[in-house]
Amino acid sequence: MLPLEGITVVALEQAVAAPFATRQLADLGARVIKVERVDGGDFARAYDADVRGGLGTHFAWLNRSKESVALDLKRDEGRAILAELVAGADVFLQNLAPGAAARLGFGADGLRARDPRLIVVDMSGYGTRGPYRDKRAYDMLVQAEAGLISVTGTPETPVKAGSPLADIAAGMYAFSGTLAALVRRGTTGEGAAIEVTMFDAVAEWMSQAMYTTLYTGSVPPRTRLSHPVICPYDAYPTADGVDVVIGVQNDRGWAALATGVLDRPDLVTDPEYATNRARVRNRGKVDAIVAGVTSAMDRAELLRRLDEAGVANASLNDGHGLIAHPQLAERDRWREVGSPVGAIRAIRPPITFADVEARMDPVPALGEHTEAVLRELGRDGADIARLSGSGTVRLHAEAPPAT
Repeated sequence: MLPLEGITVVALEQAVAAPFATRQLADLGARVIKVERVDGGDFARAYDADVRGGLGTHFAWLNRSKESVALDLKRDEGRAILAELVAGADVFLQNLAPGAAARLGFGADGLRARDPRLIVVDMSGYGTRGPYRDKRAYDMLVQAEAGLISVTGTPETPVKAGSPLADIAAGMYAFSGTLAALVRRGTTGEGAAIEVTMFDAVAEWMSQAMYTTLYTGSVPPRTRLSHPVICPYDAYPTADGVDVVIGVQNDRGWAALATGVLDRPDLVTDPEYATNRARVRNRGKVDAIVAGVTSAMDRAELLRRLDEAGVANASLNDGHGLIAHPQLAERDRWREVGSPVGAIRAIRPPITFADVEARMDPVPALGEHTEAVLRELGRDGADIARLSGSGTVRLHAEAPPAT
């Protein structure tokens, strides 16, 4: 039995942050009812169509194992159906614009007044208070506002992280906060109102850089792949043109690299290199010494020598390298899941239970479960046909491709 079997989550969600949180709940067995717009659904469906030429990559990643119900929440009956769904749920999670859910009648205070056991999770860019509450918040914008971009890139050019880290960070905190609230409810019977913002999540992840600025008065420099306070910690060339990343965390690691790979035991005691602080001061010299040795070896030989010496290292892989990675294959991390465009490959969730496999059910089509869920709520065929005809709901058979 998966740990969240029996838990029902109603998600009024879109884009990345909230769907990432609820997909992880679904991975662990929760029933996730995803409420989408009748006119195209979650707009992440159409960010691109790169999965078999018809499905968005973000949507395929974030929405497996969910039930799609398409409702028009501008209509009274659409809101009434959502209210019925929430009344039977353990968790209501939403990431509409700040205040939008409350204007629709689904604010945390009102919902919890009706059902004190309900866990309400509100996600947004900046939260419901403060001068930025109404500011638009997309992943890159929050990375910029929270300072992440300032420490990422080259000395000349700041760059955003290649993955949507602001969305992922907020999704992780919404996921863990929901789990904590479920544990507390199991003890006390009391639900919760939880607020998670993208800005707060990235600010937490920036804390080390903030401490540097707070206590030195200087912002950490952008150092490409290297680390501002550790050396050597960078990518180094090889004879066959493939860089290898070497990470030395302490002086013991430096001694292992100097003696076991560089064949320079003198560097262990040389005051210019013996300590991490000295190496950081002399970063250019250190990197030149390391690169001078690594560039004479092919990648396989360098990786072998680093491993034998006990020096932390990694290949600088791209997407092809990750897909073909032997660690994923050896640990049986690949699965196939269904989708509106056919079976697609996906990797298993990182949380791996020894006694049960995570849930990996299909990615839903828009409105795929509308009719079934309405029948659960007691609607008969005639009523469902009426709701569909009025545009209050959209059934899967009617659903056009998202545009």
